[in-house]
Amino acid sequence: MKKNRIILLCSLPAMLLLNSCGHSKGESEKEGAVTEVPATPVIAIQKGKLSSTLKLPGELIAFQQVDIYAKVSSFVKKLNVDVGSEVNTGDLLVTMEAPELTAQLNAADSRLKSQEAIYLASKANYDRLYTTSLTPGTVSKNDLDQAKAKMNSDLANLEAAKSSYREVSDTRNYLEIRAPFSGIITARNVSAGAYVGPTGKGSELPIVTLQEQHKLRLVISVPESYTSYLGSNSEVNFTVKAFQGKQFTAKVNRLAGALDARLRSQRIEMDVTNNDKKLLPGMIAEVSIPMNTADSAFILPKSAVVNSTVQVFVVKVENNKAVHVPVSTGREADGKVEVFGDLKTGDIIVATATEENRDGQDIKKTALQKDK
Repeated sequence: MKKNRIILLCSLPAMLLLNSCGHSKGESEKEGAVTEVPATPVIAIQKGKLSSTLKLPGELIAFQQVDIYAKVSSFVKKLNVDVGSEVNTGDLLVTMEAPELTAQLNAADSRLKSQEAIYLASKANYDRLYTTSLTPGTVSKNDLDQAKAKMNSDLANLEAAKSSYREVSDTRNYLEIRAPFSGIITARNVSAGAYVGPTGKGSELPIVTLQEQHKLRLVISVPESYTSYLGSNSEVNFTVKAFQGKQFTAKVNRLAGALDARLRSQRIEMDVTNNDKKLLPGMIAEVSIPMNTADSAFILPKSAVVNSTVQVFVVKVENNKAVHVPVSTGREADGKVEVFGDLKTGDIIVATATEENRDGQDIKKTALQKDK
């Protein structure tokens, strides 16, 4: 009995020692697994093309639009058009009346006829004297000169009377307003009998508004950064809310060639054929501008570019060392970004970089990824 007790006591330290050794070995293996350095994903950079689309608001306006006012003070006699009327160039739109202009025209006509008679009399007198003077000693040279001067004076007065008559006649022609181009009447602000004129109460609103709608202008303002993506004859697509799902096409026809001093954007106009008149002036369009570029920039995932408080950089791997390379970025699309800097094709770049990738840090293990 005593012998068995001794054996048991001797065995207990051995068991504790074995358990202790096994526990230490397990902990060491676990610690080794935790401190294992994971592979760092990297990519080899290449130049490429970043295709994206810039969406800008635009406005559809009439290709031509004119507010028609009265040139002379008068009363509206007859309106030949109303809102929605389609007119052709030269069609009579409005007839007005001003009795005082008729009286002025009659007076000018009378003065013209009177002055014409005076001129004809003085010319006839000069012609007779000239014919008589061909016989030496019959008419003095002074009398002939006086007759010629009188004739020239009457001729000048006749020309003045003609000009006066044309002036009143042209003014009277303003009582008839004709369409300067083909289009649609979109507004009418007066009725027959209304007083209209260049000044005063009758001049606040135009008589009618005429718009050309078979062709429209699509106007957009392109910010300075994107002006290089549109040139003459560039095509763009646009949509309007009135026709959901329908896409329209337009071609650039006019560029301002200068930036607006306030908005720093360039005005660009495109002509839109609108023979069916579905599109209306005043509609707001969403214009899609293709932004295709040449293979002149390095294309990287946005995760590879670090925007720190000090600089923007990528982490290049050289001799298993991290090297910070300052870069500038361009356009972004689909999780990628254009990068410009001291880089060359084939450089190895950390795919997901952070500020924790310190300059000069060891990068022992890498896993080369393909940049899709």
